[in-house]
Amino acid sequence: MRFLFKISFPVEAGNAAAKKDGFQSVRAILEQQRPEAAYFVAEGGRRTALLVIDVKEAAEIPKFAEPWFLALNASIEVLPAMVAEDLQKAAPSIEAAVKAFG
Repeated sequence: MRFLFKISFPVEAGNAAAKKDGFQSVRAILEQQRPEAAYFVAEGGRRTALLVIDVKEAAEIPKFAEPWFLALNASIEVLPAMVAEDLQKAAPSIEAAVKAFG
């Protein structure tokens, strides 16, 4: 199942990583995790990565989160995500909910 990992880290931790090795830790984590997509933005004044990762089971989430916690003192949000094909598969359930509760 795909998840969107929103990874934000404090300015101080980001500055230290940039000065130390030019964000080599970020590159190393991305090489290990191999997300389907990776975007980098500034949100709320913090460096933020948005990663789409296919997670097979919930027990894998720490495998993806811990490197960011440890390397960059990050805060992380993990959200289930669907592509269009997933939404199409969900259509019967949505329709049933509309009939029962809409």
